[in-house]
Amino acid sequence: MAVFVAGAPGIATAFLAESLATSRAIAVATVAIDGARDDPARVFLDGALPDTRCVFLAADAGELTPPGLDALAPGRWCRVERPRLLAEPSDELQRVCRFLEIAYDQAMLGPVERAGRAARAAAAGGELRTPLTSASTPSFGETLERTAGSLLISTYQTNRLVCARIRDGAVNTHFRTYDKPMGIAVAPGRIALGTRNEVWDLRDMPRVAAQIEPAGSHDACYLPRRRHVTGDIAVHDLAFAGGELWLVATAFSCLATLDDTHSFVPRWRPPFITALAPEDRCHLNGVAVIDDRPAYVTAVGTTDEPGGWRPAKAGGGVLIDVGSSQVAIAGLSMPHSPRWHQGRLWLLESGRGTLCAADPAAGTVEIVAELPGFTRGLAFAGQTAFVGLSQIRESATFGELPVTRRPGERQCGVWAVDLGTGAVSGFLRFDGLVQEIFDVAVLHRRRFPEIGEPGDPLTGRAYALP
Repeated sequence: MAVFVAGAPGIATAFLAESLATSRAIAVATVAIDGARDDPARVFLDGALPDTRCVFLAADAGELTPPGLDALAPGRWCRVERPRLLAEPSDELQRVCRFLEIAYDQAMLGPVERAGRAARAAAAGGELRTPLTSASTPSFGETLERTAGSLLISTYQTNRLVCARIRDGAVNTHFRTYDKPMGIAVAPGRIALGTRNEVWDLRDMPRVAAQIEPAGSHDACYLPRRRHVTGDIAVHDLAFAGGELWLVATAFSCLATLDDTHSFVPRWRPPFITALAPEDRCHLNGVAVIDDRPAYVTAVGTTDEPGGWRPAKAGGGVLIDVGSSQVAIAGLSMPHSPRWHQGRLWLLESGRGTLCAADPAAGTVEIVAELPGFTRGLAFAGQTAFVGLSQIRESATFGELPVTRRPGERQCGVWAVDLGTGAVSGFLRFDGLVQEIFDVAVLHRRRFPEIGEPGDPLTGRAYALP
């Protein structure tokens, strides 16, 4: 069926067309219609295809429907008011889908929500900006002091890699710029960082650290040494295993490594994925390493269709044993960040906002802590778990999850949880611009490191010689 998204000349309709084009049941185009009954666009619509339908996007509630449009046969068109669509995108899009007799998908919300943000920015006189700020409890800083380390936190939504470290007894958040930072892997003297199209390799340069003013203030300095261009494979978790860097290539639904020739080297994929294609069929997202090999992965679904995981994401998630390729635990709500620590497997049921201990043999999870946000990103230091929390205001991907139905405001930051009791021992909260976290990693025995970034003068002036 052909569908035209119509509006008066000068009215932007492309975002609604992009939204509806998510459905494969229709072909969508845009058209401008003026107020005349003999408007050529209206005549075209009326005489195009017998089942052609039109969605008219009105600029506001006061805009009259063009007489040339309401002359169409009943059932051929419906009216949508832009302010209401931007304010209530889910309800309005579901109404339009009922009119078009197509299935509603939350992926349709993305273009509309982007248009809403742009409209709010325009109303504010330009791009909406709020500071990159944070606040923490004294106990969170004490936990970092006690574990003798610092934290790396990736927030792809603001293109920042954050280093949380202790300075003068307080938590200092050091923001570094990378293009859509995602998974983080740490090895002695080394950090690997997955970004939009690349995987970065950063190395510690102790001699450079000693020269950063004030002298003696930094105990490490990680600077970019190499970058591997993967293309947009939607890289998620990274992990070192068997002397290699492993990555979750979410777009291709596989685990992969890197070589000097290829974008990436596929090494394993779930048995229900029949082909390698950039279609995000199951939203494979996390990997746990045990005995120096990838042992378990998390996925949001077990589907083999492009984006097929979305409809059942609230309870269709799985933990998969890589060795046997069998589902070990099913019925999870958007699981992420599987990790092995102190002889146990841990994971986050992000859709429920929980930290869990997993028992693959029994096929069960035990909730250790319920936290005030979408849990994603997990690292450990002794008896403390550092859990990333996101506010998940984007309903296109995160809507209709159990955590969104809980009372209270969702938070963004890193929460410290005592593994013995499940109690929160402190938190680092981000305010303003930062609303989503992807990964958290611990830099053990590095209390106050510097993290270089591409284009940083420090990176340009630092040299490592044999």
